[in-house]
Amino acid sequence: MVGASTNDGAGRKKPGYDLDSLLRTAVKVFHERGYDGTSMEDLAKRLGITKSAIYHHVSSKQELLRLSVDRALDALFAVLDEPRSREGEPMDRLHHVVRRSVEVLIDELPFVTLLLRVRGNSKVERQALARRREFDHLVGELVAEAERAGSLRSDLDPALTSRLLFGMVNSVIEWYRPRQGLSKDEIAETVTRIAFDGMRRRQ
Repeated sequence: MVGASTNDGAGRKKPGYDLDSLLRTAVKVFHERGYDGTSMEDLAKRLGITKSAIYHHVSSKQELLRLSVDRALDALFAVLDEPRSREGEPMDRLHHVVRRSVEVLIDELPFVTLLLRVRGNSKVERQALARRREFDHLVGELVAEAERAGSLRSDLDPALTSRLLFGMVNSVIEWYRPRQGLSKDEIAETVTRIAFDGMRRRQ
């Protein structure tokens, strides 16, 4: 949200920005121009504030990137800590993790999109990729647990299943647009139904 206005010294009012608004604008510009192609001057112009006003919140463009991708990663890891992700049958827990991951993707769409497009060109990006691999590993373990419990088809490789499952989840960033078409709940329900109807062991 936009914060309180500040005076530019010439009697004109300028909008102030909190960190959340700054991050949302930065991510939007990163998507438009690319992270490497975006300067702090570009961000200041888009925000209508000085670079020093940005530095009041963050120390560098790299910190903006770190905070942005961490926002997506923190939301995804929080899903794994939810009670329904940790308690009950493995297949039910996996279903919850996948559904909630779709919801996180939609709720934090600009930030998750940025996360999925980092390529390891900087320390921040490499750290983000490492956390992504950790998340993928934890989900892969849950898939394997569901297979051992007899809930998952035995002819499916757990690691490949996990990659394909989240490949489908992550593909939502390519076509989903807020306020157009299906609701978040409808998308989450459709993704989980298609995925789990194909994975679940037939009785």
